[in-house]
Amino acid sequence: MKVAISTQGDSMESLVDQRFGRAPFFLIIDTDSESVEAVDNKKNLNLMQGAGIQAAESVVRHDAGAVLTGHCGPKAFRLLSKAGVTVYLGAAGTAKEAYEEFKKGGMTSAKEPDRQGHW
Repeated sequence: MKVAISTQGDSMESLVDQRFGRAPFFLIIDTDSESVEAVDNKKNLNLMQGAGIQAAESVVRHDAGAVLTGHCGPKAFRLLSKAGVTVYLGAAGTAKEAYEEFKKGGMTSAKEPDRQGHW
């Protein structure tokens, strides 16, 4: 499985970005090989609308089965859920810390978005 983490930078030492759609990067981690790919999301940072949808489409294109992020809005959450991607909210610290928490089962999947629209 692949796990996508919204981050402020392009390494596992980068902080988790709390805003899913407007995170500068997504780290895509293959849980089998532990390989990490940094996906640039900066083109979505300044969109007036649709940043979450564009980010969700990118995560789906990279075959992620899970997303670790701080917060997620309704449109992105709906698209991710429809694509079979499990969303985990409340991720914090570095990407490495969030991923370790996920691996040990310390995160609960979200049943609904925790933000309403633009944030």
